[in-house]
Amino acid sequence: MNKAPVTMALAGNPNAGKTTLFNELTGARQHVGNYPGITVNHKEGYFKHNGREISITDLPGTYSLTAYSVEEVVSRDFLTSQKPDVVINIVDASNLERNLYLTTQFLEMGVPLIIALNMMDVAKDRGIEVRFQKLSKLLGVSVVPIIARTGEGTSELIQEALKVADTDRVWGSRDISYGEELDEAIMDLISTIEETQFLQEKYHSRFTAIKYLEHDDQMLSKGQDFDQTVAKKLEQTIGTISDHIQKTMDVYPEAIIADHRYGFIKSIIRQGVMTHKFDTDRLYTSDKID
Repeated sequence: MNKAPVTMALAGNPNAGKTTLFNELTGARQHVGNYPGITVNHKEGYFKHNGREISITDLPGTYSLTAYSVEEVVSRDFLTSQKPDVVINIVDASNLERNLYLTTQFLEMGVPLIIALNMMDVAKDRGIEVRFQKLSKLLGVSVVPIIARTGEGTSELIQEALKVADTDRVWGSRDISYGEELDEAIMDLISTIEETQFLQEKYHSRFTAIKYLEHDDQMLSKGQDFDQTVAKKLEQTIGTISDHIQKTMDVYPEAIIADHRYGFIKSIIRQGVMTHKFDTDRLYTSDKID
């Protein structure tokens, strides 16, 4: 059995129960620090599972991995610089669609991922049933139902997280379609990125291409610092694409990307991942009337 120390990161939306899970796992074995140059706090904790030493970082709550806020920048930078062995994405089962938006970006980022499906009790009280095995199959990652508030399922979660950390799986970037025009643009950008090894030590080429299309300020800045010539070429490409899409569709690429992410999430949920008791009741009543 592998006994090497493991590093984990906890990430998720605000109010998804991330800090509750962190406290449940670490107890008093934690400390608070600041990220250099900014005021956002982070927590680091330590615990053992079946004799295995585990260090875990509670990342700031965030809805996205695009650099719109300090929290988003901090979370993304930690994942790319520290490269934890596994990322535990805590998801609120009672608010699945919104929470999975961040999950799609972890999948595109290509980090070693496991989903902690939290607040199963709240979901049940609201008449929501989430078929976690189905969700796991469709997303291609392990999904473990938990109730962080009581500790239910947390031992199973860590056991599965250790399996992810120990696997030799190569985590690629999930290929989500953004429509024919943007998909072609992404492939063009990827071609340039891979030919020049542009930022590839830190990011998957597809993730970099998408962040350029989203006009992610931090990614653009990192690109300029890495190689101004290649960065300029990529910026010219996305400028041409953005102008074309604005003229023909009256919308920015980042809006199309957001819409297609939600479309991807909805398509997964509709494949029997989630049912709502009240919807079932309405169908039953309708059948009786008919």
